[in-house]
Amino acid sequence: MDDTHSAPDRPAQPVVVTKPDHPISQQDIDPDALKIIYRLHRLGFTAYLTGGAVRDLMLGRPAKDFDVVSDARPGQIKKRFPRAYIIGRRFRLAHVHFGGGKYIEVATFRRISDQAARETPAEESAPAHPYGTPQEDAFRRDITINALYYDVINDAVVDYVGGLADIARRTVRVIGNPAERFTEDPIRIWRVLRYAARLGFAVEEAAEREIPGHAHLIAASSGARLYEELNKDLAFETRPVLETLRKYAILRHVFGKAGEAYESDAELFSRLSSLLDIVDRARTAGLLLTIEEMYAVLFWPWVQPLLEASGVDYHKVLSGAFRDAGMRVNIPRNLRADSGQVLIIVAAMDRALRTGRIRWSLLQRPHFGPAQRLYFLIFKGRLPGKDESFEALFRQGFPGGGKGMKRRRRRRSFRGGPLPDQK
Repeated sequence: MDDTHSAPDRPAQPVVVTKPDHPISQQDIDPDALKIIYRLHRLGFTAYLTGGAVRDLMLGRPAKDFDVVSDARPGQIKKRFPRAYIIGRRFRLAHVHFGGGKYIEVATFRRISDQAARETPAEESAPAHPYGTPQEDAFRRDITINALYYDVINDAVVDYVGGLADIARRTVRVIGNPAERFTEDPIRIWRVLRYAARLGFAVEEAAEREIPGHAHLIAASSGARLYEELNKDLAFETRPVLETLRKYAILRHVFGKAGEAYESDAELFSRLSSLLDIVDRARTAGLLLTIEEMYAVLFWPWVQPLLEASGVDYHKVLSGAFRDAGMRVNIPRNLRADSGQVLIIVAAMDRALRTGRIRWSLLQRPHFGPAQRLYFLIFKGRLPGKDESFEALFRQGFPGGGKGMKRRRRRRSFRGGPLPDQK
């Protein structure tokens, strides 16, 4: 393997690109991130913009997260920024807060990978000397295109790992030996595929060869970490990432039987892909779904046939499906319950518009609003307009009001005594 992508055992000179040979403009950088960098520089520290922001700015894309990395230690940052708060137990870093709940993350150059920190037993403290040089910090990262630095002071891009060349080649390359890196942390496979999907890049050949043999390791990862990674993909540009995860047979290691169904049934996944495309386009237009709505979208194509075949006991069928799926991702109980209620109400809406039978108390349920939005997305291909509602759809389809569904009365029994009519 090219040793420029392996962890160095001796100092190496980075590639430094200055204006006009890079496209980054400081006008496109969060002004609060710039304030932090300039202040650290005035105090005698080195500080760079790093990570996805540098990658996106190099590609001419709007950057989302502006993270700063510095040789200043977390305690030094806290001492010099009044609204800085230290987080993390093993690798401590600072969040510098600004108005409106906004904060900029400021990390210290590290020499140990995040995975090595996770493998430190909980009862042990952080390594005695976890901090390192800019070069060591770059080589501990996952992929080359995310390991670039932007030196604000000198208006220069600093590259230790070949990330600039990989941007030019439109390639996602793992830093180091892919087999070793995937074994060390299988979640890296997910990240490699995420960036390839979002950017339209190719996965570098050496990494792509190792994915099939290491993908099963994802299932052994922490369910909480899988949930964290999944939320990143449900936050934006969801469809291309899920399609790529399916291509490489990753879904089964996250969603169990639900993932297997999406991977084996092209028509089933096509329905999911169509829904995610609507979600992505709505998001681009500024129409955002809540997290429970996103999880309901994610599972609707899988659960819809089960609910249709169940009669009316949707809750029992849905609970059993999730219980038996063997999902590795740890979806919090409250979120699972909320998204489940949304799915149940959507299924009830669909049945009502097919049969003309409706229980009007449906409209009073707490999850009716999200379910109504989801119904329009699934069956109309868009979110509802300002004056649109499920009730209007129903009354339009059944001008006579349809047939109300009455709840069956149950005979109440009394513990320790006979029923009233048995006295």
